[in-house]
Amino acid sequence: QVQLVESGGGLVQPGGSLRLSCAASGFGFSRYGMSWYRQAPGKERELVASVSSAGGSTNYADSVKGRFTISRDNTKNTVYLQMNSLKPEDTAVYYCNARYGNWADYWGQGTQVTVSS
Repeated sequence: QVQLVESGGGLVQPGGSLRLSCAASGFGFSRYGMSWYRQAPGKERELVASVSSAGGSTNYADSVKGRFTISRDNTKNTVYLQMNSLKPEDTAVYYCNARYGNWADYWGQGTQVTVSS
């Protein structure tokens, strides 16, 4: 069974940090590009960050560039999102995504991140 399980979300004050984790199983993790998406209430889901299968290439939304870092550990089948200098506008449900070209596209259940004082 393909599973992507996010964890690490929670409530944090502006300027704080969180690290999200996504544990993958049931597919060839090391062959998949991994991404983090987020969706705030009333808004469309947006791509936050992505990392290539071997971890050699990363991409970030302009809104998080310089604050967030995506990484992966293929020995642990886990992808991470380190979020620093958090802002209220970062509040959203964060989703883990695994994609292998046009052949497969998997999603986790999401984890809530709330940035508020």
